[in-house]
Amino acid sequence: QVEVVESGGGLVQPGGSLRLSCTASGRTFTNYPMGWFRQAPGKEREFVASINWVRHTTNYADSVKGRFTISRDNAKNALYLQMNSLKPEDTAVYYCARKISDSFYNTIKDYDSWGQGTQVTVSS
Repeated sequence: QVEVVESGGGLVQPGGSLRLSCTASGRTFTNYPMGWFRQAPGKEREFVASINWVRHTTNYADSVKGRFTISRDNAKNALYLQMNSLKPEDTAVYYCARKISDSFYNTIKDYDSWGQGTQVTVSS
């Protein structure tokens, strides 16, 4: 069983930045792609970004391309999301998770080991 903890959320003004972190205990992220999702109030959980294990190849939702950067530190069993130029529509609870499928797609069912999430609020 993997225990996942996200951190780094908070209140930030539009145009600001935040860096989210995700760490795991128990079984590790070793050899698994990892991803960030978010869920805004009243909306479904949506894919934000993913990164694979070996070459650190990344994939982003169109809504965050050019503003968010996903990275990982395999030695520390950690995942990060650098968020710049934040917008009010980025407000959501952000979750990290482990990808367990070989699918090209990034849907909720392709991931497991969800954490409790960290709240990001973008508001002036």
